[in-house]
Amino acid sequence: SNNNNIQTYSTSIIHDDERNLWSSPHDLSHTEAVDDRMLHTWIQTRRQLEKDSEEWQKLNYEIYTLRQARREVRTRWRKILEDLGFQKEAESLLSVTKQSTISSPKNMKKAMEMLLRLADETTIFPAGWDLPERYLYIMDRLICLDAVEDFFNIAYKKYPKTHMETSSIINK
Repeated sequence: SNNNNIQTYSTSIIHDDERNLWSSPHDLSHTEAVDDRMLHTWIQTRRQLEKDSEEWQKLNYEIYTLRQARREVRTRWRKILEDLGFQKEAESLLSVTKQSTISSPKNMKKAMEMLLRLADETTIFPAGWDLPERYLYIMDRLICLDAVEDFFNIAYKKYPKTHMETSSIINK
């Protein structure tokens, strides 16, 4: 029974990645987030091209690169959660689907503030990324577990912004 749950969960993650339910999990049209819209367009365009043509290979590389960046961000989050002692719970804490909800409006505000702070003060997300909505849900879960400040502190230590990155933000 437990193996079936793990297999279902793994299949769900793979299926969501293939369907592009990443930045905005509730957006089945894939048009709300810029990177989701871009990835969706690339996937649709690639389907119409002759496989292994030069254009197909370029699009395939772009799709792979974006998905790899997403996996790297997820891995960073998982490592921090594991450092906090959530080894067994890390994957379920990171799992965001179209059925996910925020626990309360009060938490939504704090989750957004902490997410913006993470983006401003760490390199947990690549430079220039729009913040994926899915991480609001994860921040909400961390607030409920009273672990959000500890998460931020570890992220700040593991993924600090360099002096140059910080000063370029200030100069904007």
